[in-house]
Amino acid sequence: MKNSILLITGAVLSLLFLVLNTKIFEALYFERQFSNEMYNQNLYFVVAVVTVLISWGLAAVFYYIINSVRFSRWYNWLAMLGVACVAAPVTSFVICNNAFSAEGYNFSAQLFSFCVVDLAVEAVLFIIASFSMRWWSSNCRHTPIPE
Repeated sequence: MKNSILLITGAVLSLLFLVLNTKIFEALYFERQFSNEMYNQNLYFVVAVVTVLISWGLAAVFYYIINSVRFSRWYNWLAMLGVACVAAPVTSFVICNNAFSAEGYNFSAQLFSFCVVDLAVEAVLFIIASFSMRWWSSNCRHTPIPE
């Protein structure tokens, strides 16, 4: 029962992030022209979807595909968190930079700062996803923190 509640809570928090993505991102980083273009091109939603998919996807890879006793240590989980914290901002940077370049804008500096914020959001979402789904893993359920 507790495990199901944690999974539902993680899913609801991720869904709330997807619904409130613009408000959350603009509360964490706002630069008028950059934020207006992110909003006008619907890039906040794209970045939010990328962030959620990478966080839940890499957590699932760790707990269900890797799922090895050899990798059930906190430092292996931390390495996967590091991969997630690099993959999401880099993907977001490439997507947004391509969209801005197509429109003739150069927001490289602002986009870099925004991706640092996305890195922090990715870390939080990866932790939420990990604690939501780790309970059904056969070998890694005690990673990163034992019950």
